[in-house]
Amino acid sequence: MELALFLTSVAAISLTGVMMPGPVTAVTVMEGRKSGNAGAAVAVGHAFIELPLILFIYFGLAHVFTVSYVRAVVGLAGGGFLTYTGFSAMRGVKENFSQAETSSGALIGGLLATAVNPYFFLWWATVGSTLIINSLLFGLLGLALFISTHWSCDLAWNLLLSKAMFKSRRYLKPLTMKAINMGLSLLLVGFGLAFMATGLRALRLF
Repeated sequence: MELALFLTSVAAISLTGVMMPGPVTAVTVMEGRKSGNAGAAVAVGHAFIELPLILFIYFGLAHVFTVSYVRAVVGLAGGGFLTYTGFSAMRGVKENFSQAETSSGALIGGLLATAVNPYFFLWWATVGSTLIINSLLFGLLGLALFISTHWSCDLAWNLLLSKAMFKSRRYLKPLTMKAINMGLSLLLVGFGLAFMATGLRALRLF
């Protein structure tokens, strides 16, 4: 396999995962109301979980994330956290945010939304593991290029979402913005409940 062809496949496969709606997408859109660059901070927070995970899998420990007990813990804990976060976000919506709050909030939001998503770990234990193994055909350079290509997809998509959301503010009334925030909050609650259901199913298999 040619390196260029491999990296092209990495970008295509990565984008299918990145563009799939999930907690990180919801956080990116919510933070995008405050700053068009929030997507970059979300991507950095996401990388704080993703990079160690890639190295974890590189050293042959991907099977840990397929263990029913681990899936149950991640699903229940993560689902509970997302549900709490979603309900908390419903309590009120601020219309003006400082840049400092946006940067730290987006980074932490990206980190936490990634850490509590059981499907994120399952994706890396299956699809991601295959890509990592294939990258080793090109040595450590292949692994490094794989990581940079995958994260570039994360960064590009999250920035696109946050910039689109931020620019749309001028066309949306405050009531509409509040409705969007409420919808995103409900989406987080929905993901949380779904993740807890996944955790319960995994617990029954344990």
